[in-house]
Parts: sequence; C-alpha cells; structure tokens
Amino acid sequence: MTTVRPAWVTATIRPDHPDAALLLREYMTEMVVRYHRRPARPGEVDDALAEMPSDDLTPPGGLLVVAHHGTDLAGCAGLRWQSGWAELKRVFVRPAHRGAGGGAALLAAVERRARAAGVHRIRLDTRHDLVEARALYARHGYVEIPAYSHGPYAEHWYEKQLTYAREGAK
Repeated sequence: MTTVRPAWVTATIRPDHPDAALLLREYMTEMVVRYHRRPARPGEVDDALAEMPSDDLTPPGGLLVVAHHGTDLAGCAGLRWQSGWAELKRVFVRPAHRGAGGGAALLAAVERRARAAGVHRIRLDTRHDLVEARALYARHGYVEIPAYSHGPYAEHWYEKQLTYAREGAK
C-alpha cells in the first residue's frame, strides 16, 4: 500500500494578509526564542517585528511566498530586490511540517520568481545558531561568501548563482 504525501503549493501573498502575518509572527517568535534560549517575554516579538519589518516584501521592493502542505498553511519565504540580485529573507517552515520538503519547496519557489524577474543571484545572511537553515542552503547550492551586510544578527553569508535553461534545452 502506498502512502500519498500531501503536495507543497506556493503562492505570492502580501505580508499584511492574515496568513502571512501569522507565519511572520511565528517565524519571529522562533528567532527570538532561539536567540535568547528562553521563552519570549511579553512584547519582545512585537519589538522584533518592528525592528525588522517585512512590509517591503511586496512589489516593487520584493515579494513574499507562502507554502501550503496539502491544505495546511505551512511556511513562508521572502525576497527583497537589490540592484542586480535578490536577498532571501524570512524562510520559515512550521514545526509540524519540517522534514517533509517544505524548505526545498520554498527555495524553489523564490528561485523561480527571481529568475522570472531577471535576477541572476540570490544572497542571504543568517545566524550561527540556525544550523538547520545553513544546512538547507548548502544542500540547495548556496555557498558561503564574504560578508555583504553588517546587521546585528548576520554571522554567515550565502549566495547562489541562478542558472537559466538554454532555449531548446530539455
């Protein structure tokens, strides 16, 4: 007997949409908890969301992709357009859906959208403690590069050169 796994479906959405707002809050809660190694204190997540807003993850400055695993809202990833490249932000898969290919689905979705926008490379910065994220990026062709940003939480920097299918190639 074969088990049918739910499909991953992605869509672009505004950061102020209720589904996006929920995922971004869960993302930031996890970032606060992991950084401080304790439960988030009252107001701490709101402060972090204000310090690092996601409202520019909408045209013309960027985009936000949400993923559903089957019918479940399961994750998000954003891109911020830069001059000649895009910056990957807010990659998050809800804990109940981790290990089922959601990170790969989100990376593929943002990479497709970046290529469609004519972008040739994606960069990102991340923290040292986010070892799962760093492993995900490495598995999907992102390589460590010298620092391109100097934010307080930037400890590792990655880049992926996007390739384009040649016309007529299959």
